[in-house]
Amino acid sequence: MTSIRYAIAPLHLEAHVFAVTVTVDMPDPAGQVFTLPAWIPGSYMIRDFARNIVRIRADAGGRQVPLTKLDKQSWQAEPIGAEDGPLVLSYEVYAWDLSVRSAHLDTTHGFYNGSSVFLRVEGQDHLPCTVDIHAPAGAAYADWRVATALPEARGPGGARRYGFGRYQASDYDELIDHPVEMGTFALASFRACGTQHDVVFTGRVPQLDLRRICRDLKQICEAQIRMFEPRTARAPFLDSNRRYVFMTMVTTDGYGGLEHRASTALMCARGDLPARGDSETSEGYRTFLGLCSHEYFHTWNVKRIKPAAFVPYKLAQETYTPLLWLFEGFTSYYDDLILARTGLVTEAQYVEMLAKTWNGVLRGNGRTKQSVADSAFDAWTKYYRQDENAPNAIVSYYTKGSLVALALDLTIREKTRGRKSLDDIMRALWQRYGRDFYAPGAKQRGVTEAEVHALFDEVTGLRLGSLLRALTEGTGEIGLVPLFRAFGIKAEVQKPAAGAALGIKTRTEDGWVRVSQVLDGGAGQAAGVSAGDLLVALDGLRLAPGQLDKLLARYRPGDRAELHVFRRDELQVLPVTLAREPAVQYKVSVESGKHAARVRWLGH
Repeated sequence: MTSIRYAIAPLHLEAHVFAVTVTVDMPDPAGQVFTLPAWIPGSYMIRDFARNIVRIRADAGGRQVPLTKLDKQSWQAEPIGAEDGPLVLSYEVYAWDLSVRSAHLDTTHGFYNGSSVFLRVEGQDHLPCTVDIHAPAGAAYADWRVATALPEARGPGGARRYGFGRYQASDYDELIDHPVEMGTFALASFRACGTQHDVVFTGRVPQLDLRRICRDLKQICEAQIRMFEPRTARAPFLDSNRRYVFMTMVTTDGYGGLEHRASTALMCARGDLPARGDSETSEGYRTFLGLCSHEYFHTWNVKRIKPAAFVPYKLAQETYTPLLWLFEGFTSYYDDLILARTGLVTEAQYVEMLAKTWNGVLRGNGRTKQSVADSAFDAWTKYYRQDENAPNAIVSYYTKGSLVALALDLTIREKTRGRKSLDDIMRALWQRYGRDFYAPGAKQRGVTEAEVHALFDEVTGLRLGSLLRALTEGTGEIGLVPLFRAFGIKAEVQKPAAGAALGIKTRTEDGWVRVSQVLDGGAGQAAGVSAGDLLVALDGLRLAPGQLDKLLARYRPGDRAELHVFRRDELQVLPVTLAREPAVQYKVSVESGKHAARVRWLGH
């Protein structure tokens, strides 16, 4: 069988440009069409990666072949005869997006997702692909290596592990599902349930404790593998590869992650990573471990267990599904739960993390207006395009979705007296829809909303339809207080702070305090404060950065004051009656002593 041949090279590192070619042996006789994805799976926003193509041409038989641009991301080559030989498309990609989603190149490293650099050969995307990954020219880059979970090609030109050379993929979908990092990264490995896992860090991190990171990630990975495959302890990516790669870009304040079938691209803050000799587990390090846990869980939940709308992916346009509460929300529930089950956080720390998530959802009035199913469906236009009114209009299918998972898990455990749990639901989804997803010859299919609902009842033996619809399609509050009580956890409404509040969010900008968001029901909204206002003074005292909360602490709810703001460079005087923060907040704690249901849940 013929294959599609790609090649990519860092061309001008100082100008952040990759050079890419794609060679097609048997182009469409009517004129071959090439298309670049408009979005990347896992990040539900149209990003128009084709805008970064700065030069493109086609050649065949020693001559240039005319190209016609069909739309913002597609080109068609003029038909060529069989005697003209293969069609070669050559183009340059500007890569200056330091994120987990696209591509970035400079003199220190290179990174790309295939969806942002490799054009799809329309009608031939089912064919095997090879990609030659070239090293940058020059002695200064002699020690660069390659990190990717993409399998090395066999035969002449085949790459050695971590080396430049030829790699292979079964089809275009696999080609773009293995990001690539190149440079002088730190590298370590561990085995989880007998399978190799590699850990890659790009960026300077003095005294980085790779041994501790590997030890902790091993526990996370093994707990997840055994949860889905309790009998075989078989890692899911063995269907197409033999290892998993955590690749992390370290910056001053970065955070983010994007899942792939046998790897994940991560960003984290330098201060979140442990230094050699540290024994404490900082909040930042817990955040990093939770991020790794989240993306690793996606190896099952969304990379193989998929919503039906994503089979196959339609990367030229938005693809709508109401099920992201399951694929992102449930993953957000399990990421920290796995930390508790492995002992990487204590019970007390875990319930504090639950409280933080719960209180964060309660602070936004959007939860009373949008369900998590609607939030998922509207991810393209609302969640990923948030504006100043976001807290008042939308709810996160990540955070509230994790609370939905929590409520369902505790409900199932209580009503079945511990015989069943949400773990059983996830295993059933895996067995029916995910385990054989990438198996040779398997018919790939995703799960529908109706099938998800039916599965809950079938697996648990309960009638959960009304509860599931209320949690996912409704906007009511989630009744966590009595559920917690059944597991030896106490949730109490926090006494409001004595000081007053404006009910706004701010940011510092050029020495000023600018209003970024105004919350529903707050004193600021009632007084007419608007997003974008520059706060000047409260009762004649300048509001310098960091001073607003200190000044407000001198007031009590019900006190009146004068707020001076600049709006469009015009000074406004706003009389304001100060109030308490409008959101109800909870303090959650573990009751003393062992509790059997809690032990079964958290595994302690």
